[in-house]
Amino acid sequence: MTELPTSASGPSTGPASSQAAIRLQLRSWPEVEHYLQSCRGVIVPLGSTEQHGPTGAIGTDALTAEAVALEVGRRTGVLVTPAQAFGMAEHHLGFAGTISLQPSTLLAVLHDVVLSLARHGFERIYVINGHGGNIATARAAFAQAYGTATSRGLPGADRLRCRLANWFTASSVTKEARTLYGEREGHHATPSEIALTLHLEPSLSSKQRPLPEAAPAGPIHGPDDFRRRHPDGRMGSDPFLAQAAHGARFLELAAEALAEDLRAFLTEAEPAA
Repeated sequence: MTELPTSASGPSTGPASSQAAIRLQLRSWPEVEHYLQSCRGVIVPLGSTEQHGPTGAIGTDALTAEAVALEVGRRTGVLVTPAQAFGMAEHHLGFAGTISLQPSTLLAVLHDVVLSLARHGFERIYVINGHGGNIATARAAFAQAYGTATSRGLPGADRLRCRLANWFTASSVTKEARTLYGEREGHHATPSEIALTLHLEPSLSSKQRPLPEAAPAGPIHGPDDFRRRHPDGRMGSDPFLAQAAHGARFLELAAEALAEDLRAFLTEAEPAA
């Protein structure tokens, strides 16, 4: 079991409540060592750089994962690493601007991130994910990291735990999306994720415009097949329904759900020997 930071009982107030206070990249190494004396948890935002239909930002999955992670960190006092902006998006490579890692590459990256953090004493690695294509690879990376930590004899290897939290599948988020958009939420370039980007970056509203009905979701066999089946990149979604105000609500719902889950993860007791 790891301790909660002193600010983890609820939303922070005062200077410590700023996002800067929980950004790992803005801390010095002695500050991180001091942090580890009271908390062994850390948040890793994981996204993707891929097409999101003709009106969505290519950085949608990374932007949203980082925003949710920072808000969860602000509420709990848990440090947040820089976002991993490149994910497994091979099936989107038929669209300009997509940058994908192969599954083996993403697995290696996440494995090394976990091992680096574990070496310094982090024992609860909480990955906030914004892209469905990362899920299987992330879980495989966790499994491999556990074995490596043990074989290397890292201190605390037996206490190392990783958890993947997909902000877009939080029950409160999916319920709100269905209430607002119904079946027009779709499966990719969804109005819920586009709404969150509109809240985060108002300039993106200039891209919004009505679009024809998107092709429904179905089996995907590589980037060329995806482009044939979904010529504008959307999968049954209508991003024109998105509003920045909706995005603010999605951020609140996701952060509330994941902050509660993170607190439980941090205080989870180890099984009896």
